[in-house]
Amino acid sequence: MLPAGMPVPAAFWRAFCVLALVLVAPVQAGQPPTSGRRPELAQVGLPDAAAAAQILEQFRTAGIPGEYYLEFQLQSMPRRGDTTVFTGRLWGGRNEEGAVTRVEVRDEAGRWHRFLLQNGPEAAIWRLENGQPVKLDAAATFEPLIPGVDLTPFDLQMPYLYWPDATLQSINRVRGRPAHAFLFRAPAGFSAPASTPVTMVRAFLDTQYNALVQTELLDERGRPLKTLSLVSIKTIDGQAMPRTIDFRDDVSRDKTRFFVTAAALRLDLGPAPFAPATLADDIRPPVDRIVRLE
Repeated sequence: MLPAGMPVPAAFWRAFCVLALVLVAPVQAGQPPTSGRRPELAQVGLPDAAAAAQILEQFRTAGIPGEYYLEFQLQSMPRRGDTTVFTGRLWGGRNEEGAVTRVEVRDEAGRWHRFLLQNGPEAAIWRLENGQPVKLDAAATFEPLIPGVDLTPFDLQMPYLYWPDATLQSINRVRGRPAHAFLFRAPAGFSAPASTPVTMVRAFLDTQYNALVQTELLDERGRPLKTLSLVSIKTIDGQAMPRTIDFRDDVSRDKTRFFVTAAALRLDLGPAPFAPATLADDIRPPVDRIVRLE
């Protein structure tokens, strides 16, 4: 955990890209992205439109070699009431479209719920229903992954990071470090449900390491609906990994915590786990490569 107000080391921000990749844009272990280190930006002021577009493109295309596997807990933490813990696992990698992730979460009855998240300009999500992959419409991506959890496929996928209408608004300080504040506006045809009326998203990218720091889902008046933020990290085999990430509902104040319990990195899984046609197939975890976290 990081105490509130404590200056955060650079390695902390580099680690955040791994999950926001893990679903969007991971970075290489132990070093910032070679094209993403820009300490001068915080000194000379707000970049112009061309430089802002380059920053965003570098973030979207960053990556680590190979694929990865994670085991995690989803800790449902309502503002009032007891915490409920669910378990899950995911396989991640990249294809020609962008980051791709297979997610499986087990509900209270012991049933596994399976999803495939394709990110990129043509983002899509499939859910396994009655043994068949079903492509979700926009409204369905805002439904809970499983009953009893506020976290949604939309929250995990973060497709807004590829929305084309993106504007660099300012440089803000987040946890004591400067971050580029990008505002992403929903594309034409996007329709969020009334329960989560997202029309835009603000994302903060650390100016030095071009790593995602925080995101805020906003309604049409700019009021926050849900906030994603990094809480703690863990180093595995020389790779700084996010350990704890919080998804907070800013309206209800309920929170879902994503807590990594095991990981296997630098894998060669091939395309099998990441195709909609194979979503019904069972994928064996890489048991000989998994590192269990204390």
